[in-house]
Amino acid sequence: MLDVLGLEPDDERVYRALLGRPNSTAMLLADLLAVSQDDVDKALSRLVGWGLVIKSADEHFTAAPPAMALGALIGQRRDGLRMAEQALVTFAEEHRAAMTGSSINDLIEVVTGVDAIRHRFLQVQQAARTEVRSFITAPFLAVPPDENTAEPVAIGRGVRFRAVLDRAVLAEPGIITDAIDSLRNGVQLRVADQLPMKLVLADADLGLVPLAVTPAGEPGAVLLHRSGLLDALDALFETVWRTAHPLELSGTGGEAGTTVELGAEGPTDLDRKILALLLAGLTDPTAATQLGLSPRTLHRRLRHLMDIAGVRTRMQLGGHAVRHGWVDSDSARAPTATASPPSSATRTVPSPTAEKHFVR
Repeated sequence: MLDVLGLEPDDERVYRALLGRPNSTAMLLADLLAVSQDDVDKALSRLVGWGLVIKSADEHFTAAPPAMALGALIGQRRDGLRMAEQALVTFAEEHRAAMTGSSINDLIEVVTGVDAIRHRFLQVQQAARTEVRSFITAPFLAVPPDENTAEPVAIGRGVRFRAVLDRAVLAEPGIITDAIDSLRNGVQLRVADQLPMKLVLADADLGLVPLAVTPAGEPGAVLLHRSGLLDALDALFETVWRTAHPLELSGTGGEAGTTVELGAEGPTDLDRKILALLLAGLTDPTAATQLGLSPRTLHRRLRHLMDIAGVRTRMQLGGHAVRHGWVDSDSARAPTATASPPSSATRTVPSPTAEKHFVR
């Protein structure tokens, strides 16, 4: 647990033993922990040096109060990390200046193997200062979305995340739950009919593009530094983002937790998720599976919504849902390259693409 502070396992064991047995000798600790006295002596020496243990004149040892001793150590580590972050900015600027006019070999790094790709994928996100953008497609070879440990850490630093999901990804097991968690954390998600590649971009400085599996069976990727090629991928992302379908989901429950009796006055949280997934292009069976519903329950909820809305077709239901705020209006409208305020006479209706998927 304390390895992040630089303590070794023996150090932590000895410290915890001393918390319950103050004023102990090294011999007593060795017997208690069933380890050699030599190992205990080394651990005690390190702990005394860090101020975590107090040594008396008669060779007895007592643990320093954790709130004071560990708090000071954590503060030192935090200060060190802040200094490292400041150094990172300086190094990044120096690297950027050095890369100007560099050869192609300096701008493109080939990465081979799942472990190496996973490492670079996490590093790219860790290097971001303002924004991470990505294309997400299946299958997930290196890092499944729910194992992306760098995302919450970067969000905690104030980094913005935008991601476009290939529509087929929405059929992957557990992806809806993960999408809900990401949306709650502030990640912006959109859905495209089909994406050309996997992609992750950190600001305008780094890009990671997975490649096809090699003949030997190993996946590969290229890490791109600032260059004309990276600028092209930047433009590609923004183009796809503008035309992709916003994904809006809420809540966490499935059938047992959110389904209500027929006759409710308006859409439930579950109903809104059903509408959002169908407008995003999922088929009825896939949407039902992702929400933990049976197809019959999904159809019953849709029929109930049509009754509330007083409409006869799904297309009419989609229009009613948008006009009455059952789904986010942006989620059902085809995005354009330039946004302008709609006139008072303009009525927001689902885009043809959304309607095509919704009535399937």
